[in-house]
Amino acid sequence: MARRRRHWIAVLAVVTAATIPGAALAATPGDRAAEPRLVARAVLPADTFAEGPPSGSAIGPGPINGRTPPFPTQPVQGFSALIGSGRPGVYLALADNGFGAKANSADFLLRAYRIRPRWERPGGGPGTVEVLGFVQFRDPDHRVAWPIVNQETDGRLLTGADFDPESIRRAPDGTYWVGDEFGPFLLHFSAGGVLLEAPVPFPVPRRLSAYGGGQDEVRSPDHPAFFGLPDDAARVAAANLPRSRGIEGMALSSDGRILYPSLEGALVADPNQNRRVLYAYDLAKRRFRNWTADYFTDAPANAIGDLTAASHAVLLLIERDNLQGDEAATKRIYELEIDRLRGRAIPKTFLVDLLHIANPHLIGGPSQPGTIGLGDPFAFPFQTIESLLVLNRRTLVVANDNNYPFSSGRRPGEPDDNELIQVRLPRRLPSG
Repeated sequence: MARRRRHWIAVLAVVTAATIPGAALAATPGDRAAEPRLVARAVLPADTFAEGPPSGSAIGPGPINGRTPPFPTQPVQGFSALIGSGRPGVYLALADNGFGAKANSADFLLRAYRIRPRWERPGGGPGTVEVLGFVQFRDPDHRVAWPIVNQETDGRLLTGADFDPESIRRAPDGTYWVGDEFGPFLLHFSAGGVLLEAPVPFPVPRRLSAYGGGQDEVRSPDHPAFFGLPDDAARVAAANLPRSRGIEGMALSSDGRILYPSLEGALVADPNQNRRVLYAYDLAKRRFRNWTADYFTDAPANAIGDLTAASHAVLLLIERDNLQGDEAATKRIYELEIDRLRGRAIPKTFLVDLLHIANPHLIGGPSQPGTIGLGDPFAFPFQTIESLLVLNRRTLVVANDNNYPFSSGRRPGEPDDNELIQVRLPRRLPSG
């Protein structure tokens, strides 16, 4: 009994440190077995390109972190979600809208890339990533009711000026559900990338209707309902959700029946700007359940990076600030209990500090001048960390969105690579 009591006192100390601003998150010296540990890493170089038309023509003249647009083809970048592909060791990495804004991404094609990491582990390994192909998202059947960039083409390939895909889940029937930030919308694609249904809008929860600006739907300034307004200031004024705060994280229940998408930011008029609304979408009935719950961030400016299921009642969530490199302060993974909740705050338990990961085997190499976060401890000091996958009950896979060519969290002045890491947890995640 005494041993169990000491264990829970130690756990409480770590959780308390994670929830009090400024408190240390590192484990007690000599107690490294209680720390999350880096067990594998793989890197896809920033300057990786796939077939397709030139891109980046609207992001400015450059150079940006030493890279001058436009680019000859399509950069393989902006990984905002990661799921298994159905093939051992191969993942599907969802690219976001491209260059960060609707106005500058019309030449970026929306895709999910099939990748195979060749992990570097304590015993060695190349630490590389092979790009095997991609799923091209498109709307040949005119499911989108408003004009898109490739409106009059036969293939109607979707671009980063049409949607901003930030999360993806594979349903039991093999189709994909994607969370979009521009609307925000839910998008339903075939296994081959064809849009199957009209985009699904998000309702303003009835309990938060006072903050909906008189609208029934959640709408960002990039929502198609505002296309006819005279300028961007008018669109911002009409929206009830800030730009780039739509659906970022989205979990799929362990039985494959319910999607749990979450808003990345708070409604504009919400007096509690730490609130992030979690929805439940019934895949069989094609409707939102009368169920929402609230996740509260540690700071109002923090964003949800990703959301994934660990069991039927537990989700894992990345909470992050918008900083990078030495300035990064909050890149955390929390464990959420969602069972039997509705309209309530979701309890959260600190799990991993991605800026302080034990690395006794020096995976990725020792600390290097001009490079941030290598060595022991290892850090994932990226501006946007947006992919989280449960490999097993003790191991998580985490990947960054490198925002090519803009972000430079690892090596200031150089565009970030796409990095994938495996983190070994000090305890097992819940089963079921």
